[in-house]
Amino acid sequence: MNIISTDPRLPRVSKDEWYLTNLNARLYELHREVATLLNAISTGRIEGTQNAATAAPTTGTNFVGDFVRNLTPAEAGVGGSKYVVIGWVCSVSGTPGTWLECRCLTGS
Repeated sequence: MNIISTDPRLPRVSKDEWYLTNLNARLYELHREVATLLNAISTGRIEGTQNAATAAPTTGTNFVGDFVRNLTPAEAGVGGSKYVVIGWVCSVSGTPGTWLECRCLTGS
């Protein structure tokens, strides 16, 4: 996934004032989007990534080692072996590939 769009959808080239006004507005929007993502990433916020979900992927082509963070981690399991699913890792490339839970023991 691209964080910074490779197709920013800028207004088409024209020599009139409308073009300059719309170009300025679109560049402002793009700057805000990028700045918001970078600020979230720099502070460690999961919202700064575009690879967070509530479940392992069920569509798309994925490759060994791809990792998706868990957007809604919660403690699970029984006393003495409780854990949190922090995300999923792709262990076999494919569409969608084979995904395994990455668990972190909580010690509870």
